[in-house]
This record gives sequence, structure tokens and C-alpha cells, in this order.
Amino acid sequence: MKKEILHGNNGYDISCLNNLGINNKMAVIVSHGFGSSKESPSTQAVMTALLKYGIGTYSFDFPAHGESPVDGEKFRIENCLNDLATVEGHVRKLMPEAEIGYFSSSFGAYINLIYLATFPHWGKKSFLRCAAVDMPGLFREAAAPEQQRQLEEQGYVIINQGYVRSLKITRQFCDDLEAHNVFKLCWPNMAEIAMIHGDADEIAAVEDARQFAKLFGAKLTEVKGADHRFSMPGGMNQVINAAVQFFTGK
Repeated sequence: MKKEILHGNNGYDISCLNNLGINNKMAVIVSHGFGSSKESPSTQAVMTALLKYGIGTYSFDFPAHGESPVDGEKFRIENCLNDLATVEGHVRKLMPEAEIGYFSSSFGAYINLIYLATFPHWGKKSFLRCAAVDMPGLFREAAAPEQQRQLEEQGYVIINQGYVRSLKITRQFCDDLEAHNVFKLCWPNMAEIAMIHGDADEIAAVEDARQFAKLFGAKLTEVKGADHRFSMPGGMNQVINAAVQFFTGK
């Protein structure tokens, strides 16, 4: 894996991790979850595993995450979408003959769905792990009264719930979430979508994933006892095996 810096369209650089092989027939863009990074253990495990099957991967940090040079003022939905578009364009230049796919976790899956619904793109296959399909609702429910007060009075709040780095959330970001409801933006069979979700997910309820899959034709695999991180013994292996089967058709 090789670190790279891309110059984005939002006035800042995008920190990336290139794990593409010369002869890869497929290149999968990996989008991390909320508070995570392009180098999380689960992301690296997936990237390493897919390469064994001839599938190259390319991950990147969302604004204010991982090694991103900007803070939460730049953490906006439109910026996340633009960064994903920049990454896809770069991967397309590096691998012009390769099929493009997406592997996204939690918040990254939310962004990927908005991207598929609203942006021009080359990829036709998307694998979603623990997709936060109701991100606006999750944020509303998770915000403590004190955080709500801070948002109203100072326009931002600093949160860190075991994240890679503390995250500044602005009132504008919260407004962005309310303006981007994937249940209103998506349509049936807009892409070939596979989802894997634990029935014990404590953050993104499996009921929301079921509703999304039913409405939009996604194939949902439920894993009994799995939490949001798939931290159960062998949980990540189940994710990897499902992703490999989805992308290779084997």
C-alpha cells in the first residue's frame, strides 16, 4: 500500500492509500465510516484480502478524518461527494481499463449512496457494510442535550467517541444531513448493491437496512449477533468473504 496526496476541488488535499495492482481488472474505491480513516484495521483487512483475488483498492480520508489537513469546517456532505468524485477520476486515469466498484462502511455507505444517486460515476457495483442509511435520524437521536445547546449557541461541537481524531461537527453539517435523505434520493436498481449488516448493530439499526433493501432492490445479508464493527469472532472474515463473492461472482 502506498500513500498518495490528491489535489481536490474543494481547496484542500485528499490523503489517500493506493493498493492497486498493474493487472487488476477491477478497482474498488473504499470509503470509511464516521470518525474512522482510510487506514482503519477493517479497511486494511478488506484491501489486503481483495488484492489476493486480483481486485485493487484505493481508500481516502474524508475531510477532518485520518490525515486530512482540514478541520470540521470543511466536513460537509458536498465536500465528501466531491472528494469521492476526485478519487474516482484519479483511479480511472490510473486504471482506464479496470471496472470500478465501491466498498463503503457506515457513514461512507451513506455518502456512496448519495453519490450514486446524484453524481456522474463509472462504478456499477457497490458493497455496503453496516450502512447508515438513516444518517440524519441517527444524528438526531445520538445528540445529547448539551451537544444540541453547543450547536445552537456556538455553531459547532467537538466529539470524540473513540474516533481516530476529535471531530468538529458544525451546524451546517447537521443541516446537510437533513437535506440528504437517501430514501428520497435513491431509486430501485440504480446500481447493483449488496449489503451486509449485523442484527445486533447498536448504531445503524438493521431495520433501516431491511427497509432500504426492500425499497431499492439491494441484496441484504444479515449476520446474527454482529454489532456495528463486526467485532464478533470471525465477523470481519464474513464481511470479506461476502465482498469477495460479490465482486468476483464466485
